[in-house]
Amino acid sequence: MNKLLQRIITAVVLLALILTVMFALPTAAVVAILGTFMLAAAWEWAGFLSIRSGVIRALYVAAFAVALLGILWSIPGSLPLSWLLAASLLWWTVALVLVFRFPVPIAPPVTAVCGFLILLPAWAGLVGLLRIPVIGEYVVLYLLAIIWAADVGAYFAGRHLGRVKLAPHVSPAKTWEGVAGGALLAVSVAAAGAGVVGVPLVVAVPLALSLTLISVLGDLTVSLFKRNAGVKDSGNLFPGHGGVLDRFDSVAAAVPLFASVAIWARLFALEA
Repeated sequence: MNKLLQRIITAVVLLALILTVMFALPTAAVVAILGTFMLAAAWEWAGFLSIRSGVIRALYVAAFAVALLGILWSIPGSLPLSWLLAASLLWWTVALVLVFRFPVPIAPPVTAVCGFLILLPAWAGLVGLLRIPVIGEYVVLYLLAIIWAADVGAYFAGRHLGRVKLAPHVSPAKTWEGVAGGALLAVSVAAAGAGVVGVPLVVAVPLALSLTLISVLGDLTVSLFKRNAGVKDSGNLFPGHGGVLDRFDSVAAAVPLFASVAIWARLFALEA
């Protein structure tokens, strides 16, 4: 099967599953399914640690599960969501430096910690957004639509117009033209859906631009760790797309930024 067709079919199936889960199940069930998804991502991340022992890999996932539950119980009580999101944005600043300094060797213990820094804030942000009264699921879908639009726009613009490499040592296929195409489509989707979730247009447009840039950083960062570990894809769960991390990398970076802006700008009734 043509790889592009395979990617499209997988994307359509995934979209149908996401919509079914988000709008047919109660929020608690959605959070539980999201938690399972995050554990799968942690299992794939453990594959970047040069760990051959399945037991040690499982222990890494178990430690991650404990952290997930701790965050679920602590936010927004003893650990304000805004603090965790702010710390996450600091981490993504560090990740930007790593991407443009690559290749630099990253030791397995550092890689292990970075997995927590990437995945845990995204989990916390998504749970916080889902818990927004009445429109939580719509807000998450709005965020995902912007990120997916950025990804699709970047793919097609980069494929047909791409010339200037973005970060050739990390991801040779990515280009600045692709980023521009992704930003254009992301802004269009953000503007079109802004009224549904009550985001002012004056906020939606710059937010979409920012989400495009940080989602690209998320993609590049996970690619960096894959290259450091000598693997092409994080897994093979999704035909034509790779593993969970291959689909979640851009989302992981974008969620903390989106949730932070939502808190700072008081866009929704988000418990901070």
